Amino acid sequence: MSGLEDLYPFLGDQPADAGPVLAEVARSTREKSREVNALRRALWDRHAGDLATAAHLLAEAFAAGNKLLAFGNGGSATDAMDLVADLTMPADPRWRPLPALDLTRDVAMLTAVGNDVGFESVFVRQIIACGLPGDVAVGFSTSGSSANVVAAFAQAKRQRISTIGFAGYDGGRMAQPGLLDALIVAPSSYIPRIQEAHATAYHTLLCMMQALLQERDAA
Repeated sequence: MSGLEDLYPFLGDQPADAGPVLAEVARSTREKSREVNALRRALWDRHAGDLATAAHLLAEAFAAGNKLLAFGNGGSATDAMDLVADLTMPADPRWRPLPALDLTRDVAMLTAVGNDVGFESVFVRQIIACGLPGDVAVGFSTSGSSANVVAAFAQAKRQRISTIGFAGYDGGRMAQPGLLDALIVAPSSYIPRIQEAHATAYHTLLCMMQALLQERDAA
């Protein structure tokens, strides 16, 4: 064998007729698409009002000159990064850039606090340092119970910072009364689908918020 078969010997064992394999890939793709579309619909049916609440919170905060602080772990950290990128460098030329901080981006800070204080405090310490009354904290946790995310929300509340959460399952610890001003839950236990639904939800939230800001500007 040579080329790819040197690295992947199993490629040499594939049947000459790739039709069944391609048919299975197509079937699997359609099934995944149905699953995530159903979850997006379920999220919207349950949380359209919460997304509207979150959009108004953000619009009011940005109109007053405040900022957003976003955070999460693992795949949820990438959602926080994407949200901040879409705010600071919006793809739509009609949208204004808005101040936002990604609390997952500073490796030195994360490892320092994680090592010296504890991983539960990696976002708390940044909320204390960077958060001001009137800001908005947006946290992502597929379980809804990530200790550092829940702790950051509790700290944000102490500093009179508004709180918006994205969770999966049944909302987990993020669903406890009084912790969040708006909670958007993707009702699933399958993490990839939860994160896909979250991405749709927060991009929808940005559209709603930017529309509110444009209405303010036009008034």
